[in-house]
Amino acid sequence: MAEVLSQSQIDALLSSMQAGGDVETTTSDTPEDNYRKYDFYSPKKFTKDRLKILQGVYEGYCRTITARLNSMMRMGCELSVDSIEEQRYYEFINAITDNDVLTLINVTLPGDQTESTPIILHATTQMMLFMMDRMLGSVNEKAPNISYAYNYTSIELQLYESILSKLIDAMSEGWQSYLDARFSLLRVEQNPTLMQVIGIDETVIIVGLNIEMGEVSGRFSICLPGTLLTSIFNIIARNNISDAMLPRNERDSQEIMAELGQIQLSLRDIYYLHVGDVVNLAKPKDSDVTLYVEGEPWFLGKMGTHKNKMAVKIDSVWQDT
Repeated sequence: MAEVLSQSQIDALLSSMQAGGDVETTTSDTPEDNYRKYDFYSPKKFTKDRLKILQGVYEGYCRTITARLNSMMRMGCELSVDSIEEQRYYEFINAITDNDVLTLINVTLPGDQTESTPIILHATTQMMLFMMDRMLGSVNEKAPNISYAYNYTSIELQLYESILSKLIDAMSEGWQSYLDARFSLLRVEQNPTLMQVIGIDETVIIVGLNIEMGEVSGRFSICLPGTLLTSIFNIIARNNISDAMLPRNERDSQEIMAELGQIQLSLRDIYYLHVGDVVNLAKPKDSDVTLYVEGEPWFLGKMGTHKNKMAVKIDSVWQDT
């Protein structure tokens, strides 16, 4: 790239040419301001706070499926969130080869009757073949030696669906802190270049998960459509607003019951009970009172009064003997 001369350098150059002397260029010691370029064609759609939500969701998802893979593969597995990037869909699909297999994941959102855009999952071929071998009883801990243009057989595709269906079901556990969403395997696509479930210029979030099993490492790439994420974040925002508008005592209410005692009465005695009658509970007046939270015993306390109202003072935590 040609060097751009400053106004002082241009003036010095003209003066030197008029004087017939040599041209002496000087460089400015003033550092130039570095500005970050903004792509107006592909503006950022999701804020850092929303990307942090996705980070937490899929970190929890990694912990969940790590336990499942450990039992399925009979060996130690480690999963971690490697990256979360906002891209255009064509950037994701252009990195996929014709021999790759993509998995479409159906998402059911609470209260949403319309069919949402599916999530796309891509798993590296070498890792998937290694997982299939382990499921079939292999004790090998090295990566299979395959060519770049490897194609799955029909039997391998069945095993592929079996493995991923178990991993996809666990996605709902990662989101349960925010909303009650359901995830299920929709279908496996063997011709990714012909798939048109997402607009080519649509904004997507790519979540990269690294997976390591013994000496083998691979990657899961989860493509989250922008339209789906917009619906999800709108539901989360509505839930947060609804919770904020509730009185504090209604946001997280629990039923607490104090049991004074238990007694067995005949139906005749109950029939003849009247206002003012005394029922003998066969317990001293200063004996322990059991406090139940949502039907389960939690504390022991003493009956008394507080500001002229009946109350129970907690003395200890209930212990099952």
